[in-house]
Amino acid sequence: MFGIENYLGFVLAAILLNLTPGTDTMYIVTRSVSHGSAAGVYSVLGIISGILVHTVFAALGLSIILVNSPLAFTIVKYIGASYLCYLGIKMLMSKQPSLLANHLTKSSPSAPANSIAHWQIYKQGVLTNTFNPKVALFFLAFFPQFIHPSYAHSALSFLILGLSFALTGFVWCSCLALLASKFSANLRKNPAIEVLLNKISGVVFIGLGVKLLTEKG
Repeated sequence: MFGIENYLGFVLAAILLNLTPGTDTMYIVTRSVSHGSAAGVYSVLGIISGILVHTVFAALGLSIILVNSPLAFTIVKYIGASYLCYLGIKMLMSKQPSLLANHLTKSSPSAPANSIAHWQIYKQGVLTNTFNPKVALFFLAFFPQFIHPSYAHSALSFLILGLSFALTGFVWCSCLALLASKFSANLRKNPAIEVLLNKISGVVFIGLGVKLLTEKG
């Protein structure tokens, strides 16, 4: 149906791939540990939104640009790596707990702190995933294996597979975020430990940025 072959096999493969730790997993766990369950869930929503962006790009054929243009791949990679390092440095430089909420409340005093912080976490998740060119290349390499080559509307097939991949990812990542938040709840009650968790998160973010920077297409 819709040019998709062995859909069940795709779903099983998607589940296994989502279980494999990666940049997205580290981002979600880090946010959940340092800021709690709500931040973890919003980070999941951001990552999943980024996956949907890659799905649309792949369906429209825009991701092929990254395959055929080393310059485009490098630019996107540098943007993504720089953004991760920027987030990490901001966390390392903070001497206060709940860096994100404090910083954002100052930038917009009229808006509720929690809603601002959650929006920022969501947006950071979207950008973190969207500017990871390895995700785009993975979609282009993985999805076509389950699409009949003669199907005339392959864009629709890409969208269906992308939505399925996003759904399995949402379920697993949400569970991961809630578990990570639960196990670190007592630690966050201590302001000194919360500051330490923020700094550890900053180191992790910088590490993810450097890892992305050193990867080749």
